[in-house]
Amino acid sequence: MTATPDHALSGETDATTTKTRTSSTENDVPAPKGVDPAPRTGGPGQASTNPAPTYADDSDGPRSTSPPQRVTTAPTHTENDDGQGPDSSPPVVISRPADTHGDAPSRRTIPLAGLAIAGVFAVVIATWLTAPEEALGIPVPGILVDYGLPVTRLLLDLAALATVGLSLLPKLLGFDDADRTEPIAARARHWAVMSALTWCAAALLATLLSAAEVMPGQIPDVGAYVETIGSGQGLIVSASAALVSAAIGTLAIRFGEKVPAELRVLVAMFGLLPLPVTGHASNWYWHDLSMVSMELHVIGASAWTGGLLAITLFLATNRSLLATTLPRFSRLATICLLLVSLSGLFNGIVELLLTPTEPFPASLFTTGYGQLLLAKTTFAATIALLAANIRWRLLPKITQAHPTTFATWAALELTIMGLAYGVAVALTRAPVA
Repeated sequence: MTATPDHALSGETDATTTKTRTSSTENDVPAPKGVDPAPRTGGPGQASTNPAPTYADDSDGPRSTSPPQRVTTAPTHTENDDGQGPDSSPPVVISRPADTHGDAPSRRTIPLAGLAIAGVFAVVIATWLTAPEEALGIPVPGILVDYGLPVTRLLLDLAALATVGLSLLPKLLGFDDADRTEPIAARARHWAVMSALTWCAAALLATLLSAAEVMPGQIPDVGAYVETIGSGQGLIVSASAALVSAAIGTLAIRFGEKVPAELRVLVAMFGLLPLPVTGHASNWYWHDLSMVSMELHVIGASAWTGGLLAITLFLATNRSLLATTLPRFSRLATICLLLVSLSGLFNGIVELLLTPTEPFPASLFTTGYGQLLLAKTTFAATIALLAANIRWRLLPKITQAHPTTFATWAALELTIMGLAYGVAVALTRAPVA
C-alpha cells in the first residue's frame, strides 16, 4: 500500500471546499428588490413553494405606497463543473408592477353614469308626454330648445348636487384619522371644483336657451331676459354662486381643510336657493310659503343624492372608511328623506288644488302635471325602500367591515334618483291644467 502524502490530502480538501463555495456562490444569487429572500424548496425548474408576498388591501386600510407586484418565476441555469451542460437551479422570482388600472375606473363611474343616463331618459320622455300642442300662427322655439333646455336644466341640477355632495364628503369622513381620510378628501376637492365649473356652464347655457324659449323666431336678447324675468335672474345668481364655489374649492385644493368644509357646503347650497324661482312656485299667490318649501325640497334632495353619490364613488370599496362614514350619512339621509317627501307632496298637491279647471284628486290622473307628480311619488317611494334596505340590512354588516353588496344597491338607488330628477325637471315646465 502506498501512503498518500499529506499535501495531497490537503490539496484535495481545498479543491472540494473551493468547489462547494463556488456552487454556493452561484446559487446564492441576490434576490431582486421586493423579492422574499427566504430559502426556497422544490426541485429544479419547479415553482417555489413559499407563499407569494402579500400586500395590504386598499379596501381595508391606507393605500400602499408601492404598487402591487405581479410575481413570476424563471429558472436559472448554471454550468456544471465539467463544463458539459447547464444545470438547473431553484427559480428566481421576478417582481413586476401589476396592472392596477384595468376596468376599475369604469366600474367606479357606474353610479354616476346610471344617475345621468336615467335622468336624461326620464326628462326626455316626460317632456315629450307633456308637450303642449302647437297653435297655428304662433312661432315656436324649435326642438333644440324644447328638449335642450330641460336636458340642460337636468345637467345643472346634477352638477349642483355633485358639488354639494363632494363638498360634504370631507365632513362625513371626519378628521380624526387624517392619514387615511386626507387622500380621499383631496380627490373629492378636485372633483368638486370640476362639478362646480360644470354647474356654472350649465346655468349660463340654460339662461341662453330660456331666453330663446320666450323669444321664439328671433335672436334671443339674453340681457333683456335676465333683466325682466325672474327665472333669468335666478339662473345668473346660481351661475355666480357656482363660480364662487369653484374659486373656494380651488383654495381648498391648495390649502386643504384650512378652508373649512362647512364653508364650501354653505356656498354650494346658497347657489341652489334661486332655482325654485324658475318653477311653478313663483306663479301662485302663496309665494312665500311655497318658496320656502321648494328651497327646502331642493336642498334636501341635493344633500341626500349628492352625499350618496360621493360616498359610492369614493368609499364603496373601502370597508374601513365606509364603516365609519355611512352611519353619519345615514342619519343625514333620514332627515333629508322626510324633508323631501313632505315638501314635495305639499307643493304638488297644493298646486293641483289651486287649479280651478280640474277637480282634485281627479287632476292627478287627468292632467300631465298630476301624472308626473304620481310618477315622481312612485320613484320617491322606491328610493325610500332602497334606502331602508341599506340602512337596516346592509349597515350593520358594513359597520363590522364585512363584505356587502353596498355598491350595487347604492348604484340602483342613484339610478332611481336620476329618474326622479328627470321627472322633477319636466314637472317644473309642465302645464298644470
